[in-house]
Amino acid sequence: MYKIAVTILFLLCFFACKENDFKKNPEAENNGIKGIDINTKMVFIQGGSYLPFYGDAKKQVSVASFLLDERPATNEEFLAFVTVNPQWRKSNVKRVFADTTYLRDWPSDLQFSKDQSGDAPVSFVSWFAANAFAESTGKRLPTLDEWEYVAMADEKDYNARGKKSYSDYIISLYLKKNKQLEPVKKSQPNAWGIYNMFDRVWEWTDDFNSVLTTGDSREGSYDDKNLFCAGAATSATDVLNYAAFMRFGLRSSLKANYTVANLGFRCAKDTNIITK
Repeated sequence: MYKIAVTILFLLCFFACKENDFKKNPEAENNGIKGIDINTKMVFIQGGSYLPFYGDAKKQVSVASFLLDERPATNEEFLAFVTVNPQWRKSNVKRVFADTTYLRDWPSDLQFSKDQSGDAPVSFVSWFAANAFAESTGKRLPTLDEWEYVAMADEKDYNARGKKSYSDYIISLYLKKNKQLEPVKKSQPNAWGIYNMFDRVWEWTDDFNSVLTTGDSREGSYDDKNLFCAGAATSATDVLNYAAFMRFGLRSSLKANYTVANLGFRCAKDTNIITK
């Protein structure tokens, strides 16, 4: 009986470790996050399937229904987060979690830049910081597939990728300078009711160490587990989608502790809502 109990305990530990392998130190230090009350409206995203920008041109990827914040996290919200979680203030954060430009424009731990409004998206935040913020709100970061699935929409259609104007318009937004300084929700939402997918900040996604491939598909081998989500587009399925090339180019250049002037995030959440 003792041997059976030991065997069961070993198996439980083994599978728990395998399931959470990517959350070993230093990520494990994110535990102990204090919650904050953020009332950002979340939009229900009906699940479906889509053709990823990279990988097998004939393989659709399924996306389960989920909830997504209608706009990116803001300076005011991130200030509330660091106020109750001092380990994430710019003077306290460990370099393994954020590089030297973390919250660069904040003049102090509890004050964002005077050039930014409280409802402008927070930027200069690492994946670790974004993930910790999401945890503090009882949410998570969206996966790459969830983000790209929603990003296919323009103001009228859930899937606008077939329109040349779709990619051209996004590129024009990407090239606009200092757009991260502007408040959220000042432009029209897309067909889902989601704001600012392209016209404020680039956005982190959750699966930072699970998609970068060196093979010919998303199931290829991974050389560097520290690399940010999204990975290089090893085989683009839409060679005219230059906006997607730009996104995947940026993502493949980042690591989880990097911070960038126009890189922020929004939160997502699982849902049990079932619709026909």
